[in-house]
Amino acid sequence: MAVKSMTVKQVARKVIDNEPLFILDVRNGDAFAEWKIEGGNFQYLNIPYFDLLDGVEKVVSELPKDRDILVVCAKEGSSVMVAEMLDEEGVDVAYLEGGMKAWSEHLEPVKIGDLKNGGELYQFVRIGKGCLSYMAISGGEAAIIDAIRMTDMFLDFAQEKGATIKHVFDTHLHADHISGGRTIAEATGATYYLPPADAEELVFDYAELVNGLEVAIGDAKIEALYSPGHTIGSTSFIVDDQYLMTGDILFIDSIGRPDLAGLAEDWVGDLRESLYSRYAELADELIVLPAHFMIMEELNEDGSVAKKLSDLFKENHGLNIEDEQEFRDMVTKNLPPQPNAYQDIRSTNMGKITPDEEVQREMEIGPNRCAVR
Repeated sequence: MAVKSMTVKQVARKVIDNEPLFILDVRNGDAFAEWKIEGGNFQYLNIPYFDLLDGVEKVVSELPKDRDILVVCAKEGSSVMVAEMLDEEGVDVAYLEGGMKAWSEHLEPVKIGDLKNGGELYQFVRIGKGCLSYMAISGGEAAIIDAIRMTDMFLDFAQEKGATIKHVFDTHLHADHISGGRTIAEATGATYYLPPADAEELVFDYAELVNGLEVAIGDAKIEALYSPGHTIGSTSFIVDDQYLMTGDILFIDSIGRPDLAGLAEDWVGDLRESLYSRYAELADELIVLPAHFMIMEELNEDGSVAKKLSDLFKENHGLNIEDEQEFRDMVTKNLPPQPNAYQDIRSTNMGKITPDEEVQREMEIGPNRCAVR
């Protein structure tokens, strides 16, 4: 009998629903330490595939009998072989279809809420990478914010909702993942917007995303708010006076890093002004919707990543550092490693290079690193 499999969607639901799962990860130790499937009720064992070639007998005693067991590798093949070996030993296991590559690309759509002037707002949670994209729908029209490169999900979703995609926005020039914004715009005839300060090296046409720009979809309104700091062009959105899309400036548990173009010292002042002045003037009741999340604890019970701005001003450490020098030191001296292939990702998003799909997958593998630790 063929060994069982588990889809990335099934695993995503276990993460969101806080269900128990035991993961036997057979990638090399450095890959496991760098990035793994995370869940609040997950347990792990990392044993490289090559250490199991002579048999899995020594592993059997380390596997639990009271929870599902999932074997994981990079692309699927090694996990299938290990799962089959465990199955022969009488262990009930499954392997992850598509491996960590599939996990990196899975999108989970979550409804954030209704728009007060009519319509709906959806968040697309890329749970294995920490990316968050958005689609606002009203009056049969749609706008997409910070789309990732798996564009079929957005096109199919809009079609299911009977909406025509009219506008596509990127809050900034992304450095940790490849944007799907231009591809969606080309496929639909929508207008693609990017902040001009981030677009000086672009080799394709775009519409300038400037402070105060207002765009309507149906009866809903999307307003641009210039908020530099993560990049010099970073721009936020206020949607229907209800939601604040912060891009990579403000997260639920942290704040954005200003160094992905190598200009941390130059941009840290802009970051503080955006967070402590521009955002401080906004309505407390706005729901913050960032472009990334860093840890699974940032997910709400329904799988969404969202919180009131007033709550973040109380709880987010990055918004509560009174001394400006202390803030500057925290931001510039506490930075995690740069994202994998971030320079190539930036060049791809500028249109300077056009890697094939497999190369793009490899460029994005790993966790996002857009936040100050």
